[in-house]
Amino acid sequence: MHSWRARVCHSVDMPSRLLLSACAALALSSCAPRLQPSFDPAVQPRADDLGPHGDLMEWWYLSGYLPAQKLAFHWAQFKVSPPNFPTDVFFSHVAVTDLTTGKVTFLEQNESPQLGTGKASYPPLKLRDGDWTFEQTVSGPRGEFKLDAGPLRLTLLPQKPPVIHPPGYSGVPELTGAMYYQSITRLGMQGTVAGKDVTGGVAWLDHQWGGMSAGTQARWDWLSAHMDGGEDLMLYRVLLPDGKVVQTFGTITDQAGQVRAATNVVMEPGRVWKSATGRDYVLDWHVRAGEFDLNVEAAHDDQELVSKGTRIVYWEGPVELSGTWRGQPGQGSGMMELVAGSLDSRRR
Repeated sequence: MHSWRARVCHSVDMPSRLLLSACAALALSSCAPRLQPSFDPAVQPRADDLGPHGDLMEWWYLSGYLPAQKLAFHWAQFKVSPPNFPTDVFFSHVAVTDLTTGKVTFLEQNESPQLGTGKASYPPLKLRDGDWTFEQTVSGPRGEFKLDAGPLRLTLLPQKPPVIHPPGYSGVPELTGAMYYQSITRLGMQGTVAGKDVTGGVAWLDHQWGGMSAGTQARWDWLSAHMDGGEDLMLYRVLLPDGKVVQTFGTITDQAGQVRAATNVVMEPGRVWKSATGRDYVLDWHVRAGEFDLNVEAAHDDQELVSKGTRIVYWEGPVELSGTWRGQPGQGSGMMELVAGSLDSRRR
């Protein structure tokens, strides 16, 4: 228990979907855990409830790619509720890619050892980690958000209502554990990114909470995309440490904000890029389902992010999609996250 306390108080962030494996194995090992809400796959959470829950781990994640302005970013705030620990712990990160220069800025921060600087409340949603904030100005599914975090100063207005991705969660409960999965798939935005004015473009907001089996490890390949016709695509696959794919899934959110599962999803790896740390990442993919047949290409290769405090390594950056969508030519853009694992692990 002492080692977990020290790790939480002094760590920096963990990338969103890998937080499952890194935190849960430690937190669930406590011999005297405080009560944690249990995951029930039969229970559907409310799509319009963006607020915090009492689960072991939870995160809010915002990303955006502005091809016309050659900028991409993501921000995330994590809330961890360790067993037998008196308070929730918060940590967060921001990354910005300037495609004109190729510069990637990655900032991490966590609560001080004294704790108490993080916050998550609802309604309306208000998140804080130090001086970084993400707040909803009014309650409701179409309430405006304001993000003030490092190089990001943005106002965001939902263009679609929140959705719960079917079947309500991501992951394989008996193998990797599971997280309830909620999104606002399309938000208009304005403000500044790294000092540059943003007057258009769209962002994507994820909210996940839940837990996993003690000691279970998993990796993720995930992407979200805004298609030019107004629909939104989310795809992911979950892998065990040995590389075995145990889940491939996707959803489509239509122009009216209705979400459903894509049919017969296939994600075929293509071009592989080797990073400076020696890890291999699949940066180009061929993805297909009953509704689409698309090529996914990374807009910038060198997007590996290393969290030295937690020794977690992952790739996150902008992607472009082209091919066919519902039998017609289709294009889109979005963000992709590829979790490589710990800094000590050299194999993808």
